[in-house]
Amino acid sequence: MMKKKLLFVIDSLDCAGAEKSLVTLLSLLDYSKYSVDLMLFGHGGILENLVPKEVTILDPLKYTTFTSLSFPKAIIHSAKSLDSKMISARFKYSLRIRKRQYRNSQKARIFWESVSRVIETNPIEYDIAISYAQGVPTFYVAEKVKAKKKFAWVNVSYHLDEKERKFQKQYYDNYDKVVAVSESTKAVFIKTFPEYDSKIEVVYDINNPDLILDMSEMDSGFMDEYDGIRILTIGRFDKQKGYDIALEACKKLKEKGIKFKWYALGKGPLKDEIAAKINEYKLADTFLLLGVKANPYPYIKASDIYVQTSRFEGFGLAIAEARILNVPVVTTRFDAVYNQMVDGKNGLVVEMEPAAVCEGILKLLNDRALNNEITNYLRNEKKGNIEEINKFYRLIG
Repeated sequence: MMKKKLLFVIDSLDCAGAEKSLVTLLSLLDYSKYSVDLMLFGHGGILENLVPKEVTILDPLKYTTFTSLSFPKAIIHSAKSLDSKMISARFKYSLRIRKRQYRNSQKARIFWESVSRVIETNPIEYDIAISYAQGVPTFYVAEKVKAKKKFAWVNVSYHLDEKERKFQKQYYDNYDKVVAVSESTKAVFIKTFPEYDSKIEVVYDINNPDLILDMSEMDSGFMDEYDGIRILTIGRFDKQKGYDIALEACKKLKEKGIKFKWYALGKGPLKDEIAAKINEYKLADTFLLLGVKANPYPYIKASDIYVQTSRFEGFGLAIAEARILNVPVVTTRFDAVYNQMVDGKNGLVVEMEPAAVCEGILKLLNDRALNNEITNYLRNEKKGNIEEINKFYRLIG
């Protein structure tokens, strides 16, 4: 039987929710039926080593290789090749993006407006092409890929102003299906794009409990000798993840005389701002930035409380991972939170403000009976959702 040829496109394989979800999906695919290519806009992400050997990671785009050069080397390269299109596109994007702070949807539009003309078309015709993240992967698959069917994944709550909505609609019009990673993500997307109500489906981010449990035993996690209360947060250092809320909550906890350490796994554009706040609040010995870990699960397992301070999430994969490892959760009440949280049962759902996060943590620390009830509930609740792979199979046919 002829294998179906699939293409997945994502920005990179850094350690984040959509990326981990994709790697998990790829690990579950039946490669006797599917031939799979993977295209990345950024190479070298720490999850690339977890991609199954059956998957072909395509060579970087010419523009991706070009942008890895320093500006002086890029200018020399352009002069030698007698082609100024790429350096012109790079300058255009750099100048536009420096003007002010942009939201992710705006950055994606500006990037595509600036450089799409120098990005080559994929020469292969696929049975199915999947953009596994919104923004640039969505634009690329719509415009630069030939496929019998195209599916667009949406893994954030997609609030767009009219300018961004109008820009993105021309690309979503090229897709056969839009796939949201939760019911709430679907609802927000339909509010933004009501015209796609008939072609949107839900396939939850897949998490494999056996894989997570095995990986949690592969490393020792925390390297310090601290033996007190450990709090953990995982997420990119950007506004969405609400590190400002976490830092304020941490400051309040410390002021109350609580002995603890709060660790953060991640990286991102707000790292310097977060580090400055840590110093300002005198939290250098309390709120610790550990960078990105390819295997975060030993850290989750060794934590007493997992805290998520997000302003919005498509699903909240790190929460699902903490639940799999039986770690009580304190999370803000973002759009998709009740897709997996049962307040007071598998953790606490609190208001999106520092005082509420602080009180939620205190409640778990001080009320041992509640903490034990939550831990017992976690041990007995359903783990993971690898059955979502069946929805994926039905989708691609």
